[in-house]
Amino acid sequence: MSSKVSIAGVDTTKLPKLTNDDMLELMKKIKSGDTRARDYFVVANLRLVLSVVHRFGSRGDKADDMFQVGCVGLMKAIDNFDEKQQVKFSTYAVPMIIGEIKRYLRDNNSVRVSRSLRDIAYKALQVKDALSKKSIEEPTVDEIANVLDIPAKTITFALDAISETVSLSDPVYNDGFEQIELLDQIADTKNTDDSLHENISIKDAIKFLPEREKEILLMRYYVGKTQTEVSEEIGISQAQVSRLEKNALKIIKEFLV
Repeated sequence: MSSKVSIAGVDTTKLPKLTNDDMLELMKKIKSGDTRARDYFVVANLRLVLSVVHRFGSRGDKADDMFQVGCVGLMKAIDNFDEKQQVKFSTYAVPMIIGEIKRYLRDNNSVRVSRSLRDIAYKALQVKDALSKKSIEEPTVDEIANVLDIPAKTITFALDAISETVSLSDPVYNDGFEQIELLDQIADTKNTDDSLHENISIKDAIKFLPEREKEILLMRYYVGKTQTEVSEEIGISQAQVSRLEKNALKIIKEFLV
């Protein structure tokens, strides 16, 4: 017996199913401006929206609204998807759908945030996005503050004010068929044989790192400092800390393969 989910008048049992080849073919037509192919692609992928909305089931009174907002995320994913990147569309689209729904829930949260503080946060996000497009390094709060001419502490406070509490049932991965929740990632792995061998391998890999990278990893993952705190302590920018940390993790990953 097929499982039926009906939200905003959409019955999943009546939605078309596409193979990967079908999706790629439709995506080519969409990129060439075929609006009918785009409409069909949207309908065929409504299951992705419904699966995300289902994970926010405790907010059932907003299910229809979340579905509509999720469709906006789906259409944004379709418009921005690059089929040449060898990534499944569902893998690309689900985080965008989740992001749109979370923004909707954040803006309609019962805990109200002042309009002025919300405006600062949204301006900061826009500047962050603009700066990110100009550089491969993630912009720092200070860089965003310089553009907006607003104290960095105010921007940090504004961004914290609009952030939403993470739920253990929040999806961290969804390919349209299988979903992994945050709760699934929480486990005691300290006392397993595999973790013991892994820890030994990681310690061996760390020996090959330059001293500065060792210091950064120690402060980040053993002491628990943020990248900003590390940058202040060792006297380099947060962007440099981010780059060195990524390089160190890449070396360790290559060592473990």
